[in-house]
Amino acid sequence: MVEDFSDNQIKRRINRLYGDLLAKHGNPTNSGQWGFWCKRPKSAEEKEKVIIESILTQRTKWKNVEIAVEKLQQHDLLSLEKILLTSAKIIENLIKPAGFYMQKATRLRSLAHFFIEVVGGIEKVEMIDTPELRKKLLQINGVGNETADDILLYAFERPVFVVDEYTRRFAIRHMLSKKLTYDYLQQLFEKALKKDYKIYQDYHALIVIEMKGEK
Repeated sequence: MVEDFSDNQIKRRINRLYGDLLAKHGNPTNSGQWGFWCKRPKSAEEKEKVIIESILTQRTKWKNVEIAVEKLQQHDLLSLEKILLTSAKIIENLIKPAGFYMQKATRLRSLAHFFIEVVGGIEKVEMIDTPELRKKLLQINGVGNETADDILLYAFERPVFVVDEYTRRFAIRHMLSKKLTYDYLQQLFEKALKKDYKIYQDYHALIVIEMKGEK
């Protein structure tokens, strides 16, 4: 049962938990996926890799993403422009290890079209403010709140807190909220924390690391 805490108590609780996670797990940049996703700053090529991985990681384990990424890299296709110029069948075959390969190939090509042909390249993304960019991402088939915010936070260093199933379980375990909707939990963390993408990246990564370690 979630207790009723005041807004200030929740804010202090969220900040204290962040400190606890840092003390327990250390810097998330030393851990697997997060060593790359929390890397700061990132090159244009590295940002594109995060975007690609944000689609591949949907409904699968990270080890499967790594296999698919390696196959794309081996065929020199780990870039949005090259994905856009390559047939869907070739992409599908290479990303099979990540599962749902037909859907994911379509989503990758849709994102590639958006960033390369609509935006004009990764470098021009900084000209689009965060609310507008998020709105445009959510209009792409297969890009929901979590994927859009993964891209915003980890690829483009925008201060938006990512909410996933691990975040919800973390909120339940630590009695942070009775409401577990995406928007509510996102606002809860963003209001409690300093508006800093570095903190948002590290905190979310640490939540995933912590909750994956649950028995």
